[in-house]
Amino acid sequence: MAGRPRDPDLEKRLLDAGWSLLTSRGYDALTMAKVASEAQAHRTDLYRRWPTKAQLVVDVLAGHLPPVSEHDTGSLRGDLKAIVDDFAESWSSEWVDGLMALTADLHTDPDAELAFRAMAEGRGRPLYNALTRAMQRGEIGKIDELGLVGDLIEGPLMHRRMIGRQPLTPEYLDAVVTAAHRLLTGMSVTL
Repeated sequence: MAGRPRDPDLEKRLLDAGWSLLTSRGYDALTMAKVASEAQAHRTDLYRRWPTKAQLVVDVLAGHLPPVSEHDTGSLRGDLKAIVDDFAESWSSEWVDGLMALTADLHTDPDAELAFRAMAEGRGRPLYNALTRAMQRGEIGKIDELGLVGDLIEGPLMHRRMIGRQPLTPEYLDAVVTAAHRLLTGMSVTL
């Protein structure tokens, strides 16, 4: 005797419900029971796919964050501006307030931490590609630690939103781009 047929839209409903709760109520208020209820699913459906809340939220973020697009404007400054604008769209979202709680949970959930790191690396790939193009065009010297550049560019956005509790204004974003561009093009030593 066959079991009941699989619901092909179940995973999408669960992820959408997780996004809805994350953006409307925050990470701390999001529970697996609430996600299952909003998705009109059973908690077992949820736990089969994501054993922990942190693992669920990482997948929710991966599927719903605004993309960091691959930009090739022909110049490092133009690429940096486009990428910083994409980063800012994510960091300006309401869900950012719950990110600290998620990162705290990542320390106790190695699978979620690996998934989060993979998502972050994927979102950083356009910046690494822009830097590689700039090195090939001769705009900047060789950079051995591309991850440091990502930290120098995205770090101020994170700090301003999460610690400073201030908006990411166009003027602030331009200042970040200008500072990063000056640092990178004025560099004569390898990082």
